[in-house]
Amino acid sequence: MKIMIASDIHGSEFYCKKLIDAYKAEGAERLVILGDILYHGPRNDLPEGYAPKKVIDLLNAIKNDLLCVRGNCDTEVDQMVLDFPILADYAILTAGSRLVYATHGHNFNESNLPPLKKGDILLHGHTHVPKCVEHENYVYLNPGSVSIPKENSWHGYMILENSNFTWKNLAGETMMNY
Repeated sequence: MKIMIASDIHGSEFYCKKLIDAYKAEGAERLVILGDILYHGPRNDLPEGYAPKKVIDLLNAIKNDLLCVRGNCDTEVDQMVLDFPILADYAILTAGSRLVYATHGHNFNESNLPPLKKGDILLHGHTHVPKCVEHENYVYLNPGSVSIPKENSWHGYMILENSNFTWKNLAGETMMNY
């Protein structure tokens, strides 16, 4: 199965459209969103094309393809307008024989680990910085941000296919592999 993983749309219709175009171009079977879907948050500037109501329409149109976890900017009122669940704190995926603990990153992260076994993968957004860090007992992966990348990173996403992770920019160009 080919899975696209993205995080931190923050209400940008402009970048949400680009993400959905990339999703279709990739031919992925599911889109995992690691939180912060509609609101930009008090620490971020407005992203380009900030239009949360339009993001609602774009994502509701592909609701059966989505698996989402709750970000620190996602609330119950957001759930009232989205036709797919967004309030779970985490989701469990697999990459071959490895467990992937997918969360937003504001609660569970490298400083506060969820229950992981040796070899598991901690996958989260929140920092807006793409990462791949191999720790002694686990691997930490971050797709970066769709709309507000930080630390000179790119607007992008990840692809999980055949136990391999690939970071791409929204034009579909490969930026990193694991």
